Amino acid sequence: MDSKKLEILMTAVDLGSFSKASEVVGYTQSGLTHLVDSLEREIGLRLVRRDRSGVSLTREGEALMPSIREFLRENAKLENQIAAITEKKSETIRVAAYASIAMHWMPEILYRFRRVCPDIDVDLRMVDHELEPFELLEKGRTDVIFAAKQAGFSCDWTPLCQDAMYAILPPDYPLDGQETFPIEAFEGKEFLMPYGKFDLDVKAALSANNVKPKIRPCHVDDETVIRMVGKGLGLSMMAEMMIRGQLDGVRVLPIRPAAGRELGMGLHPREALSEGIARLRSCVLEFIEDAARARAKK
Repeated sequence: MDSKKLEILMTAVDLGSFSKASEVVGYTQSGLTHLVDSLEREIGLRLVRRDRSGVSLTREGEALMPSIREFLRENAKLENQIAAITEKKSETIRVAAYASIAMHWMPEILYRFRRVCPDIDVDLRMVDHELEPFELLEKGRTDVIFAAKQAGFSCDWTPLCQDAMYAILPPDYPLDGQETFPIEAFEGKEFLMPYGKFDLDVKAALSANNVKPKIRPCHVDDETVIRMVGKGLGLSMMAEMMIRGQLDGVRVLPIRPAAGRELGMGLHPREALSEGIARLRSCVLEFIEDAARARAKK
């Protein structure tokens, strides 16, 4: 069975649209539709239904989807092993991480890992939104993820730390001596929301406190959002990891009541750890412990 056709099917189903899927996989919409039709003929079952609302699984498709996901995971694992043997490497570990984690954690983690496993390659990939690491893990396109914990996904999850939320305010914002920012103060204010799906944890914090600011989505990175706040274009809220080293020109205060997200490391569920991944996890845990001790001394 052609794994490429199955991957395209998965992408179309996950995105709910052939047109969106065509942008991701690099096929024309008609070419993508032809491949899915070919797969359905090959299997002898109709797997998806198409209508004006998009693409959804048929009952047969829903029944087969867990097995398709497992097949793609195992196929990706086999391809990884073949590549490792061909390149005379003992292993290649694929890692997907948020950009902020890749920037602030991964250089030190990879340095430590290289010292204990010099013959194992790490293929590091930065993701475009909060859910992408979990989607890649489900599809077998990565071996390890570093992300914020999200509901609705199953993986072997190792909590690493809490990442607190902070209010990002213009430099002239009146604080009256406050050292924390009440989340209800966002009510009705112009609020610059980070782009893509990196807004999920922010929205959860606002919703939990029944706060409704005037949200202005910004299709720019978090650094640009911070600069926009600095120019008085609105307020924002981000996790500490996202604002680290980007505080010039703004005022930053912890949110009250405290809000945040759990950062952690995720692996494939129900899958035995390779020696390389086990050692990588040990390096990660040592790094987190050392960082916690360093913070405690300050």
